[in-house]
Amino acid sequence: MLLNAIWVGFFLVGFAVALVKMLQGDLGIFNKLMSGLFDASKTGFDISLGLVGVMSLWLGIMRIGEKAGLIEQFAKLLAPFFSRIFPEVPKGHPAAGSMVMNMSANMLGLDNAATPLGLKAMKELQSLNPKADQASNAMIMFLVLNTAGITLIPTSVIAIRQTMAIEQGLKGFNGADIFLPALMGTFVSFSAGLIAVAWVQRIRLTSLPILSFFGLFGAFIAALYFSLQGLEAQQLNQRMGVIGSVIIMSVICLFMLSAVMRRVNVYESFIEGAKEGFSVAVQIIPYLIAMLVAISVFRNSGCMDYIVEAIGSVVRGLGWDDRFVAALPVGLMKILSGSGARGLMVDVMKTYGVDSFEGQLAAIIQGSTETTFYVLAVYFGSVNIRKTRHAVACALWADLVGLIAAILIAYAFFGRSL
Repeated sequence: MLLNAIWVGFFLVGFAVALVKMLQGDLGIFNKLMSGLFDASKTGFDISLGLVGVMSLWLGIMRIGEKAGLIEQFAKLLAPFFSRIFPEVPKGHPAAGSMVMNMSANMLGLDNAATPLGLKAMKELQSLNPKADQASNAMIMFLVLNTAGITLIPTSVIAIRQTMAIEQGLKGFNGADIFLPALMGTFVSFSAGLIAVAWVQRIRLTSLPILSFFGLFGAFIAALYFSLQGLEAQQLNQRMGVIGSVIIMSVICLFMLSAVMRRVNVYESFIEGAKEGFSVAVQIIPYLIAMLVAISVFRNSGCMDYIVEAIGSVVRGLGWDDRFVAALPVGLMKILSGSGARGLMVDVMKTYGVDSFEGQLAAIIQGSTETTFYVLAVYFGSVNIRKTRHAVACALWADLVGLIAAILIAYAFFGRSL
């Protein structure tokens, strides 16, 4: 199992590096590792507890939507596309609706809503899985598309940039200038993940439904982008926040009204789904803690610093502009930890300036990549999957392509050359 090798590798490599550092005189390195271990385990537990309420809420709402028949209807809209990339999922199966809702929430940047919907989809996909401990093709496609999911507007990144610009005394700064580059980066990552899984699973992507999906989605993104042109960062954040809130509340009320019209007991349906959300959240705890403590050892031992310095040396040896290397830790850390990557992004912006090339690139990477190992650990852990097959390789491939695309797009957009 690849996740097992990666998990053990984080510990052993981190320990070896820390041991060398201690022999060189860094007597506090192991105290740092131990402190990180306990902090990471507490963080994993806190995150899991924090998910209980959100997951209970959204799985309760989803149960209302299911009994109202709307989830099935919504899934039918994307049935042609999903039937091509998820050939193992029967038409009309509940998993299709959950996957559609999950991807829609991810596009809107509604992480709290997307996670319980994704976990619901995994449980439904598990009901179709002939091997309970091994990831099915449909699970792998869903997970890879989740780790490389498209995000329309990186609102949190824009807000952080605007706040830091004020602290740095920049006037007339627009934190939304990375909007289109980040959107392009995440779309490239999504496409790379889809192509990688389709190649392994021998899924043909040249069919009309798939081409139509990409064409219509591209047109929608273009229309959304042009509709937001000219808005200041604060107005952009406010408008996107209103759009997201209105959409979510409209879906909830639509579910309830439809259920009432069908004479469904809405309250009992919600309670039924909420109970399921609680049990799933508790089941996640050991898987999440396991991954976070391994990441903590690798990060606190300084292994990430060595990797970045090695890459910088190669880049300089090739005669390339090495300014992008300063932002690489954000991309490498984002694969492991979202909060860690956010901290690294802020550090880059403080060191080089929020309006610098390094700061812009760090923001693009943060807005166009996903926490791959977090998603894999939580989603697979929720259904006790131990054999992940090609999921990790395809997800990391999408991350790599997305990271390279983010770098190239940053150079193209901000007028610098390699």
